[in-house]
Amino acid sequence: MEPQYVSTPFGRRSMTLGMLASQESASKVDPDASVDKWKIFRALCEAKDMVGVSDRALAVLNALLTFYPKNEIAEANGFVVFPSNEQLSLRTHGMAGTTLRRNLAMLVEAGLIIRRDSPNGKRFARRNGEGGLGEAFGFSLAPLLVRAREIEAQAAQVMAAKLKWKRLRERLTLCRRDITKLIEIALEEEVAGEWIEMQKHFNLLSASLPRRPSAAEMESLLADLEAFRELIVKTLESKSKTEKTDANDNQNGRHIHNSNPHSTSELEPSFEPKQGAKSEEEPRHWREPPKSFPLAMVLQACPEIIAYGPGGGIGSWRDLMAAAVIVRSTLGVSPSAYQLACDVMGPENAATVIACILERGGHINSAGGYLRDLTRRAERGEFSLGPMLMALMRANGPTARKTG
Repeated sequence: MEPQYVSTPFGRRSMTLGMLASQESASKVDPDASVDKWKIFRALCEAKDMVGVSDRALAVLNALLTFYPKNEIAEANGFVVFPSNEQLSLRTHGMAGTTLRRNLAMLVEAGLIIRRDSPNGKRFARRNGEGGLGEAFGFSLAPLLVRAREIEAQAAQVMAAKLKWKRLRERLTLCRRDITKLIEIALEEEVAGEWIEMQKHFNLLSASLPRRPSAAEMESLLADLEAFRELIVKTLESKSKTEKTDANDNQNGRHIHNSNPHSTSELEPSFEPKQGAKSEEEPRHWREPPKSFPLAMVLQACPEIIAYGPGGGIGSWRDLMAAAVIVRSTLGVSPSAYQLACDVMGPENAATVIACILERGGHINSAGGYLRDLTRRAERGEFSLGPMLMALMRANGPTARKTG
């Protein structure tokens, strides 16, 4: 049974008001109450930061619990354990004496155990007349029973916070992945828009997250990123609807042209083409040159071409095209191959391809043959500058320069 008197510490150790309050609380224990010692210990491990104990202090408490004879802490089983410091050191895997005493003091200050010191400071128990344990001196575990509900509630609070943090981290990861993929597809499909600026804004938002963020910091960033993702999705949906409308208009125009009752082919007599002669009605496949990418993005992906610009710099598309002419001859690309690329891709994109070839010069054996192959693929609609530029941007990005 827990004694009803105040127990002051032995020797030079001082008494505190907190210790007095802990003893008073332990004296009001419910005689019928009990708690599983390992269950309350696991709850303490979860709530250790809220309770105010360290991992080493918990290791000492674990050792103390191993000296308690029963699994259930209850008044009927007694509350006091009385191992010596040597025994505790063995069960804490050789913890030094000074460390052991410091962590015992931490457990006392946190209100998890109470010192029941004997007159000479020794820890022991007296036998009663029936052969059982009578009065014992050592460490009382009564506060664990008294504070069981409080500790379990704190543990549940900590576990809920951890779960919330994990869910926020997952949502943040998914949102960042969505934004990255959406911007990449917009660049690869050459969708009109300020995608480079959006990429820079996304990088700034991502960089603002600390290495070990709090739940509040993640909630704030997640709100910004979700709004940014919604903006990107609406932009892409708007562009998609515009393209469908344009395609429908073109189809309707062709339908009106084909159904014209005054069509020239119907009013004029038809002549069979001579053998070996090409029909004038055979359609010519004409593909509009793809739209060029922002100049800033090209220069970020291909910085080497800047040195070939007028005055050693490039400030406009005209400067880039002038630099591409110089680089073309340096790489050994024939004028006819470059002119064909300009006709098929457009002069801006042809100059961009030359800049990319210069950037990857060490990996390309024949620049002229490579350019002709890209031109043929572009003519068939099988080539897009987006992936090439994105790959070079990643290769020449800040991370690559740091590791390089």
